[in-house]
Amino acid sequence: MTKSSRQPEHRHPAELPHHQTLLDCTDWASLATVRGTGESLPAALARLLDPDPVVRGTAARDALREVTHQNTIYEATVPVALYVAAVLGHPAISAGDFGHDAGMPPNHPLLVRLLDWLGSTAYDADDECVAMGERHCGAGFLQEYGEIRAFRDLRPAMFSAVRPLLGHDDAGVRHAALVAAIPLSEHPDLVSHRGELVDHARRLRATSTDRHNRNRVLDALKAWGYGTDNLESAADISAREHHARRMAERTSRAGKGKGGYCEDPPF
Repeated sequence: MTKSSRQPEHRHPAELPHHQTLLDCTDWASLATVRGTGESLPAALARLLDPDPVVRGTAARDALREVTHQNTIYEATVPVALYVAAVLGHPAISAGDFGHDAGMPPNHPLLVRLLDWLGSTAYDADDECVAMGERHCGAGFLQEYGEIRAFRDLRPAMFSAVRPLLGHDDAGVRHAALVAAIPLSEHPDLVSHRGELVDHARRLRATSTDRHNRNRVLDALKAWGYGTDNLESAADISAREHHARRMAERTSRAGKGKGGYCEDPPF
């Protein structure tokens, strides 16, 4: 995560705006992105709803790469995330067609791709990242990093768009929605939804073999104080022990290096 050179005052409504309102009312050219500013974002985001699935796939690549780099929340990340959330239920996105972008797995539904990105971005602004930032940058971390603060404030609006997809007919969509919903649900206003997410998490653990998704929901269940012994397979335990060994080795190497960090700084 990196700090922008300026800290604009983010003002957003409590409810998710219409996607066209976001395109028309956001000063995209003034917002920082990976390579500059976001003047190209409105056109790319609008193409997410193009009738041609190939155009939609390319648009997703073009738009998301402008705000995706090294776990950073940029100024433009917040309105892009709002737009992505706002179009999740659009027929062009939810129809289940497939993009053909070479940088993505073949036959990977655009809806799943957008949910994956939204969830990954939410994890980059979750409580663990904030705690890490405060350890390295001080208690004023969130005050200094307005982009992360703005994203976190808008988690209820984004959650409102993800939640209906928890019951989607397609298992891949359901699982991507759950993994996105978990970090969003850390917002204090969403704590009451955790029981619902726990039910979905247990179903995922019982049916999915995807390592990433299984690890995400297992971590959530543990963090929320739910028993997980009967949900861990031999492969889960082996993977967890392997990860623990890697982290111990990483900590040992870092402790011998300059600065003595046991974790990568959040920037």
